[in-house]
Amino acid sequence: MTQTSGAVATVGKLIDQVHQRFASANLSYGHGTDNAWDEAVYLVLWMTDSADDDSSLELTVNIEQVEEVLALSEQRIEQRMPLAYLLGCCQFMGYEFLLEPGVVVPRSPIGYLIDSSEQAWLPKRVRRILDLCSGSGCLGIVAAHRFLKAQVTLIELDPVAAALARENVLLHGLEDRVKVLEGDATQLFAGLQPGWDLIISNPPYVDKADMQVLPAEYRHEPVHGLAGGDDGLLLVDDFLRVLPEQLAGDGAFICEVGASSGAVNRKHTDLPIVWLDLPHGGEGVFLLEGEALSSHTAAQNS
Repeated sequence: MTQTSGAVATVGKLIDQVHQRFASANLSYGHGTDNAWDEAVYLVLWMTDSADDDSSLELTVNIEQVEEVLALSEQRIEQRMPLAYLLGCCQFMGYEFLLEPGVVVPRSPIGYLIDSSEQAWLPKRVRRILDLCSGSGCLGIVAAHRFLKAQVTLIELDPVAAALARENVLLHGLEDRVKVLEGDATQLFAGLQPGWDLIISNPPYVDKADMQVLPAEYRHEPVHGLAGGDDGLLLVDDFLRVLPEQLAGDGAFICEVGASSGAVNRKHTDLPIVWLDLPHGGEGVFLLEGEALSSHTAAQNS
């Protein structure tokens, strides 16, 4: 971006132009933004390296940058491609993450929960964190930034996502505290040393019926990163079976299941599940606390 007379647009006018294109294209959102205006703002500010501030609106943009922005906006419309894939990176919880097609776009509301100091259920002492189905590594990395003394383990089945998670660990300078394990999450989970203080998971949870009606944007994401079987709980059920052996007595397990929350309530009526408030949007994130789970397990075995 420049302040020279050779520029042909301002940031504000370019945002307006892209917004008009997006608003008339019947796009679907949910990969970092939820409407045409925010999507246009994100694209233009990112490509022009402008601050998210009113003072940026009158800054001028040169012709090359205008052409790049408009070309990407056309790709977004014609291919229904999530913007994060077109940019090769995204912002999540104030941090930058590398991203590529074939890896689910970071957007889980769990990020806000673990980043907040206002969550009374968070363990007072967090030294070991596990991220099941870590994808790009975003949640585990956010947790590592939040809990500065914690060792974090990411588990991811897909080799492309696992490789990208390793890149993101390096990007954040966390290689001394965050490691990536590649393989089947259920098997690896069961074989780990127990006593995890915080276990987080955003597994594939879209049920069979909802997979059939996903918008085009979501179909660019890997099926194995979204599809959770007939009721969306294919992996969640497995994790819940292993959880009592792995979670610390004063630990916490938080898991996102989205619209499959009804299936959780129907199948796991006996578990002391707490559904968490999500002030920043999203749905279907539940909590299991180690103490309540231990008491439940003891009662079941007595």
